[in-house]
Amino acid sequence: MTKREFLSELRMRLSGLPAKDAEEHLDYYCEMIDDRIEEGLSEEDAVAAVGTVSDVAAQILAEEPIEEEPIEGEVPKKRKARRKMRGWEITLLVLGSPIWLSLLIAAAAVVFSLWISAWAVVISLWSGFAGLVGGAISGLVSGVGSLTMGHGTQGIALIAAGLVVAGLSIFAFFGCRAATLGMASATQRTVIGIRKYFVKREESYE
Repeated sequence: MTKREFLSELRMRLSGLPAKDAEEHLDYYCEMIDDRIEEGLSEEDAVAAVGTVSDVAAQILAEEPIEEEPIEGEVPKKRKARRKMRGWEITLLVLGSPIWLSLLIAAAAVVFSLWISAWAVVISLWSGFAGLVGGAISGLVSGVGSLTMGHGTQGIALIAAGLVVAGLSIFAFFGCRAATLGMASATQRTVIGIRKYFVKREESYE
């Protein structure tokens, strides 16, 4: 899917939102795709890294309340007013901070360690791919060297082994690439979700 197709379909799925809000989301994902293209991904891969249109639209609509179309003659319904924190809520937050702050830090540490572990697996896959490429090159070079030295059987065997390893490295490349794109997409969507959550929390208490 191209960037234009992605944004066009996303625009249709966000038709229930106010035009200004929909355009802000479209601009955001347009910039995200452009950033991925600047990092070296093709247009199709950059779009795939963002996520599917249905998932992106569902996430946006779940976080953005849709205003109902006013019936003729009625006053349009407004979004829920922002609520200020009450005194007792602030007091509970302050008194309970040693508990909830510790839990929050522990949860963040667990999430971060899982994220590091997932990326460590991806890096390990790329290391395995590099090993296969090195083995293929080594086998081919050694095989050619053996042939030039008159060791025909050994040289042919090394070249054959090098070609087999080279074939395996091609499959490994696509697997590593898919794992990297999947992790990048999951990371982006997690960061976007966390950012939007805190933005909405800040707005609700203004």
